[in-house]
Amino acid sequence: MTDLIASLRDEARTAPESGIVEVVTFGRDRADLIPLWVGEGDLPTPEFITRAASASLVRGETFYTHQRGIPVLRRALADYHLAQFGKDWGAERYFVTGSGMQAIQIAVRLVAGTGDEVIYPAPAWPNLPAALQIAGAQAIPVPLTFSDDGWTLDAERLIAAITPRTRAIYLNSPSNPTGWTADLATLEAILTEARRRGLWIIADEVYSRFVRGGLTRAPSFIDIAEPDDRILYVNTFSKNWAMTGWRVGWLSAPPEIAQIVENLIQYSTSGVAEFMQHAAHAALTEGEGFLAEQTVRADRGLEIVATALDESGRARFTRPDGAFYLFFGIEGEDDSRALAKRIVSETGVGLAPGRAFGGEGEGFLRLCFARSERDLSMAATRLRDWIAR
Repeated sequence: MTDLIASLRDEARTAPESGIVEVVTFGRDRADLIPLWVGEGDLPTPEFITRAASASLVRGETFYTHQRGIPVLRRALADYHLAQFGKDWGAERYFVTGSGMQAIQIAVRLVAGTGDEVIYPAPAWPNLPAALQIAGAQAIPVPLTFSDDGWTLDAERLIAAITPRTRAIYLNSPSNPTGWTADLATLEAILTEARRRGLWIIADEVYSRFVRGGLTRAPSFIDIAEPDDRILYVNTFSKNWAMTGWRVGWLSAPPEIAQIVENLIQYSTSGVAEFMQHAAHAALTEGEGFLAEQTVRADRGLEIVATALDESGRARFTRPDGAFYLFFGIEGEDDSRALAKRIVSETGVGLAPGRAFGGEGEGFLRLCFARSERDLSMAATRLRDWIAR
């Protein structure tokens, strides 16, 4: 270790490298690559959204603006939640952030620091435990259980993981990477315990609109919570409206802590560019049709890859209840990092290793099926034939 590296804060120096990026770097130069390893679809941002951003730029809206978010967008966020949940908790509880990731970072900074613990179901998106580590807190995984009935969370096991150092419970539902989706009974059990112990909940609902079984959204704490409950809701425009590269998200928090949230925005980014916020406003107010097309497309994609993996005879998985990932294993293969590299080398299909989502994900691979039917059909055929060999 060089003197320069040794002089850095431990929390920064030991921040983990992305296990997904490692495989991407390894296989990205293949001419026949079908990249299914990252969490985004292949559709560009629709024109009605980019048009709103362009119009804002033409108007010269390139200056500092409201750090909490422009009023028209915050009102649109309140209206969006009213339409989805039948509850109008007011525009003052919504804060526009520079991505869903920044919303998580702010949530973490609000409730956890050195010596604190946050518990969460695992396997999970690796950015959450990394954000906690960088903040000096400790992420405590509670394993989900995989069986023929799918991935399940034992709420009693989650509650048993609470210690005197626990400050918050993080719940991503629907889940990345497993697709596990909490039912209302699970949410009620967690909220009841959090209220009893005075804990915060960080509710990551990024994939809430990508659900199966005829639903238009996943169950949410909003269905059962009060406006002043200790819940921080994080979300993003990235997934629903094909805006991953825009880096715009939002945080919903009790208005009582509004100034503190604004302070954290001020000391990180000083707000989101106004033209990007107008694009986000267009997504909320004009984007339901596009979102519906996205979810139907994802459902078709799931059937394509699930059918092929079934035919391979060696894949183990269950169809996910939510999100747009298939988390699957292959009989006899336990090293997901090496397996992902072998598969991209020998088939050109890029998959994320389950180990990247924590030790609880080892032995599995994550496949993003929010892609064109053509790409998924080719990828599924290659995978089926490779596994069957």
